[in-house]
Amino acid sequence: MRKAFDGLRVLDFSTTIAGPHCSRLLADMGAEVIKIEAPEGDMMRTRPPLRAGASTAFGQLNAGKKSVVLDLKTPAAQEAVRTLVAGADILLENFRPGVMKRLNLDYDSLAPLNPRLIYCAISGYGQTGPSSQLPAYAPVIHAAAGYDLTHLAYQEGRTRPDYCGIFVADIASGAYAFGAIATALHQRHVTGQGQFVDVSMLETMLGFTLSEVQAAQFRVPPMGRPMFGPLACADGYLMVAVASEKTFQSLCGAAGHPEWITDPRFAAYVDRRGNWGDFMTLAEAWSASLTVAQCQAIFDAHGVPCSPYRTVAQALADPQIAHRDALAEVHDAGGSFRIMNPPFRFSQADTRAGERSPALGEHTDAVLRAAGLDPAAIAGSAPGRAGGA
Repeated sequence: MRKAFDGLRVLDFSTTIAGPHCSRLLADMGAEVIKIEAPEGDMMRTRPPLRAGASTAFGQLNAGKKSVVLDLKTPAAQEAVRTLVAGADILLENFRPGVMKRLNLDYDSLAPLNPRLIYCAISGYGQTGPSSQLPAYAPVIHAAAGYDLTHLAYQEGRTRPDYCGIFVADIASGAYAFGAIATALHQRHVTGQGQFVDVSMLETMLGFTLSEVQAAQFRVPPMGRPMFGPLACADGYLMVAVASEKTFQSLCGAAGHPEWITDPRFAAYVDRRGNWGDFMTLAEAWSASLTVAQCQAIFDAHGVPCSPYRTVAQALADPQIAHRDALAEVHDAGGSFRIMNPPFRFSQADTRAGERSPALGEHTDAVLRAAGLDPAAIAGSAPGRAGGA
């Protein structure tokens, strides 16, 4: 099958995670993504796991792209970018606001060269405003958006915020940018005009705190013990999500205690929410004699949403992952490794990830020559790297 974005060309100036995640989705959809890297390369190239100097973390974010090395501080490199822009559909960057303007590569400078250009900028706080110039990485944004303290509020007895190891803001902002670009492409199909797309990581993370955004505006009764948490079993814990009346009734039936359904403490959602600690005490008196596997089997039979707590390795080994062909094999200088395909499938388009992670500057010569630049211009645009790995 064809890919949905076949024929689109992307100039990707982004680094680290948020921007590269977005552009990898574009590449997965078939766009030709030209990753513009500084002579030293994207810093993710140095992140473990490393094999023969090649990073699989970098590969997961950049599979299916081309790598072109340009020193954007040089006029020759800036001119090369302007030449490439004339034939591009999308430009993506995640520098701090103002960096591309200082290089004369901002939207206002480039749009006259290509009015159909969709120019997407991902930044910590947005392109304008009192916080726009603050440096930002995902852990900082998690704290700034209230996400960390919101999460902490659900952890009984905890007062210190968690350490950050999973960069939710980066992946989510990249996904939002992907959706915004696709939306702008649709509008361009109607109007014939490109536009500037401004994605804020701060606003992305605030969007995750659905209930808390509303609770910050209106008085909400104290919740008591959080309703979504681990259920203790004889050999571990099971996550159970009681998110509806049907789910609650099914859990009570699964535990063999239908009287819980009409107990005044739990019969109505508002009362149940305030007395959830009492309910969990009763539920765990039942589950404590069962293994996690036994409890899960009972809940599965009664339609109660639940899951044992798994490692990523265990999740990857789930037969469901194999059934959906969720992993793609990628090759680089270190050999092969597996990455996640996009989590969506199309009936009429191929959404699999690209098969190769590019070496630094691997496509410099080919891309710049195809754009009509002579060898002298290429050398001036990428000093010390005429191409190759």
